[in-house]
Amino acid sequence: MLNRGYAYSTIISGKYRGQNNQQTLLSHLASLYPHSTPQAWQQKLNHGEVTLNGVTATGSEAVTLGQTLVWNRPPWIEPDAPQHFEILFEDSHLLAVNKPSGLPTLPGGGFMENTLLRLVQKQMPNANPVHRLGRATTGIVLFAKTSQAASVLFANWNTPKIEKIYRALAQNLAPTSAQQDAYEILTPIGLVPHPLIGSVWAAHPSGKPSRSVAKVISRGIDTTTFEVSLHSGRPHQIRIHLASIGHPLVGDPLYGLNGQPLETLPGLPGDGGYFLHAQYLKFHHPISGEQINLEAALPAGFSSHQ
Repeated sequence: MLNRGYAYSTIISGKYRGQNNQQTLLSHLASLYPHSTPQAWQQKLNHGEVTLNGVTATGSEAVTLGQTLVWNRPPWIEPDAPQHFEILFEDSHLLAVNKPSGLPTLPGGGFMENTLLRLVQKQMPNANPVHRLGRATTGIVLFAKTSQAASVLFANWNTPKIEKIYRALAQNLAPTSAQQDAYEILTPIGLVPHPLIGSVWAAHPSGKPSRSVAKVISRGIDTTTFEVSLHSGRPHQIRIHLASIGHPLVGDPLYGLNGQPLETLPGLPGDGGYFLHAQYLKFHHPISGEQINLEAALPAGFSSHQ
């Protein structure tokens, strides 16, 4: 079934302008959205899908700083995604659900209606997620149903007031010495080039400060299961951090041993195949102050791959 389409809107910024402001709109679109070729963008322009400052564009216009660019993407058939979720906790201010693998938290990457946000809001229109999980990541997603709850949770999210613990199945066997059962990972995370989408988040020496603490839970033949506590909220942080210490997630199509995108056939950030589960979330209720301890059961496939 077709969705409702979507209008992608951006403001032309200085870093995208050509020399002497003479970059054409067509070349700007092709560099800003490299998932489509210049020829494909010209087709979209010919179909009247793109406007510049509210005027239907041809592609030959010179872009300048501050212009409003809108791509009115026509309705499309979205990729399949699970249509269910388990409710773990609910009251008048909060909702916590257990997200299945393959269901995006928010619209993006070709998904609009087949998202956790849309599914939840069909039942609870005022609920909005406080954070997001990757499409293939399973486990707890917390929603705020009131502005008061959202304000407190957003302020506390990346502080010690909220404890976030994940289970991750990683490649390679961690050393068995007692000293190596726990790792504090401080690898900075920043944007690096990606051949298909321009850039992705990865390990980067001048990236943003990041901190995770990983503890060995069990060792398989050539895998290690970690319990990971997040102390910052960078995109793909656990995938990047474990890869940066020599333990990419089992089945991760994007990140290799150094926390960088794989050099041959790198995947996309939303691609699945890896095993990462948001298992525990512990915090004080933003309104009542009550201690809330949430747990999402591990997916069935998790232990069978160890």
